[in-house]
This record gives sequence, structure tokens and C-alpha cells, in this order.
Amino acid sequence: MIDALKIGVLIFLAAVLQSSVFSSASVLGGTPDVLLVTIVTVALMRGATTGAVAGFFGGLVIDIALLDTLGMTSLLLTLAGYWSGRYGENTASRRRYAPYLAVGVMTVLYLVGAVALRFMLAEPAPAREVLVDTLLQSVALNLLFTWPIFALVRRLLPRRLVVRLGPEAALG
Repeated sequence: MIDALKIGVLIFLAAVLQSSVFSSASVLGGTPDVLLVTIVTVALMRGATTGAVAGFFGGLVIDIALLDTLGMTSLLLTLAGYWSGRYGENTASRRRYAPYLAVGVMTVLYLVGAVALRFMLAEPAPAREVLVDTLLQSVALNLLFTWPIFALVRRLLPRRLVVRLGPEAALG
């Protein structure tokens, strides 16, 4: 229960910061996505289900705050949270590069998915601007924010001790 409250407050604060401060910040054409980085790091620490719920909640807050197409950001961040959580559950245990790899891949997939969804909804989809002009800058900015955000999330949500019982432990 306490973890859910911490995650909710953390995602809400990241969404508010993203919509108020970072959405208008542009460095060499790229914009950092603090909410995406926060969702990916929470998903790495707590798993796929928690990542998906956090992504949906954060996306809904962003869509409402920016008066964007309702549900589009929620869908993309839900998928990013789920797949980051699956990566954390299966492959990324105790690897130092896991947050950076997950954030880099999810940033690219998020931007490609946003362009594809806008195209399917017949909205303006500036593919050249997003995928050619600003992709590398956005990935680099998100990777710069990965270390401090991952350190904060790791401090707020320490790893749980998981005890796995084998078949011999169940018999004895």
C-alpha cells in the first residue's frame, strides 16, 4: 500500500513537471521526457503490472493537462511501462546498464509509436521532425536524466527480497 502511494505521488509529480517545465524545454531541438524515464525506472524496479498502471496513470494526467488526444499518451506509456517491467523481471536483474538500455529503447519506440498513432488518427504527424531532426537529441536528454531519476526511484522503492522455494523445500 505504501509503495502504491509512493509510486502514485512520484508519477503525478513527474507528469506535472513534464507538462509544465520540460514540455517547453528544448535543447538542440530535443526535449527530455521525464515522465517516460520515471515510468521506465519504476517498471524496472516493480515489474510489468506496476509499470503498465503507472504508465496509464501518467499518460492520463499528461493528456488531461495538455488537452491532447485523450488516451494516446496513456496507451503509449502503458506499453512502455509494461515492456520495461517485463525486461526488468526477466533480463535486467542486477545489471548496471539496464536502466540506460531500457530508457533508450523505450524513447525510440515511444516517439515512433506517437508518430504512427497520430498518422492513424489523421492528425498532423511530423515524422521527419520527430524521427530525423530530434530523435537523437531526445534519446540523449532522456539518458542524461536516467541516472538521477533511477537513483531517486531506487531510494524510494528498494528491491524486495524474493525467496524462491524449490521442489525439495516444499517436501521437507
